[in-house]
Amino acid sequence: MKRPFFLLLPTFLLCTGLTYSHAQGKYMTKTGQVSFFSATPIEDIEAKTQQVAAVLDFSTGQLAFSLPVKSFVFKRTLMQEHFNENYMESDKFPKATFAGHFVGFDAATLNAAGPHTVQVEGDLTLHGVTHRVQVSASVELKDGQVLASATFPVASADYNIEIPLLVRNSIAKSVTVRVALACAPAAGAVGAASPQR
Repeated sequence: MKRPFFLLLPTFLLCTGLTYSHAQGKYMTKTGQVSFFSATPIEDIEAKTQQVAAVLDFSTGQLAFSLPVKSFVFKRTLMQEHFNENYMESDKFPKATFAGHFVGFDAATLNAAGPHTVQVEGDLTLHGVTHRVQVSASVELKDGQVLASATFPVASADYNIEIPLLVRNSIAKSVTVRVALACAPAAGAVGAASPQR
């Protein structure tokens, strides 16, 4: 027996309302990935970490992430040591952080299938130096998680990262940074969910 449409309407509105509010909430991860790559004549420089704490709050349009610099893993131990001791001075500047917001993005868009291109603007802090950056990113609501990714260049000179004179002409002046986050809903999370600086 067919149910009249007006009896199904409240159920339909309730379901779509739940989906909408779900996409408007806060999502977080503690296992996000950041990698960087630079091609050089001597040897390519590549490293990755899976210790990125991130929060994306679609109700406010804010996002933030933080990672321990020493968590980057290189193929060669010696390169990893040089990175931490000589370039990033990881004991002195142990974390890299980003705090910003989505630019002109309506979170309701997440309810449409597929990835969505967004602009993200905020403060990137590396090596104790903060710069305002704006990058293009992708966000998608899939299987209850928000998948977010971005690729952008970072110039070492912008963050006072000194390249030794001996290898200065052999190392690229910027690296390509890739961010990949799979964030789950942060049920009941408030201020405690924000990555700590």
